[in-house]
Amino acid sequence: MTWLTDLLAEYGDDMLEALAETGYMLVVSLAAAVIIGLPLGVTVFLTRAGGFAENRALWRVGNLYINIVRSFPFLLLVVFLIPFTRLVMGTTFGTQAATLPLCVVAVAIYARLVEQILLEVPPGISRVATSMGATVPQAVGQFFLPEARSGLVYALTSAAISLLSYSTVLGVVGGGGIGDFAMRYGYQEYNNALMYLTIAIIIVCVLLIQLIGHRISVRLDHR
Repeated sequence: MTWLTDLLAEYGDDMLEALAETGYMLVVSLAAAVIIGLPLGVTVFLTRAGGFAENRALWRVGNLYINIVRSFPFLLLVVFLIPFTRLVMGTTFGTQAATLPLCVVAVAIYARLVEQILLEVPPGISRVATSMGATVPQAVGQFFLPEARSGLVYALTSAAISLLSYSTVLGVVGGGGIGDFAMRYGYQEYNNALMYLTIAIIIVCVLLIQLIGHRISVRLDHR
């Protein structure tokens, strides 16, 4: 294992910095997914045809945003959003600036997953909420979300894994992260051992996210 010790001694600090950058991108984008994507997904679910609060105009707007963003290849979306990123962040370079397009994608991904999870809620829940005269906020907070909470956590776990994958290409716009580290120090310098080590670290991160999300989801599932 001398090779591993040598790699960590030479690249350990840079690797930790890259992991911290990836962690920042994930935390911020997942926060955007929960804060914006969750309400958007709930809105699309409620306002669909035959939904609890049917509103075709609102549904079209939300559904259109989700479909357009999810249709873009991520790298092209990053390039497309460069003017918007510069306007909002004042720059297009760096981890913080690169996180903005990741947030845009996170919102769309999680919103669609939220809608799909809520569509699996038994129809009887909606009928009970209607029969009890629940308002829309009451129906969401006391009926739909509690029923779907396990699935919502699992969906967020899936979103986190997808976002980790997306974050590996943000080095193109100077976003840094563990994927950019693997390309710069591993692939471009023909250091295969370092590249494979970095890939192994990414796989471990994915497995940890999956494990934590699964355990939380199981604990919340009281069916």
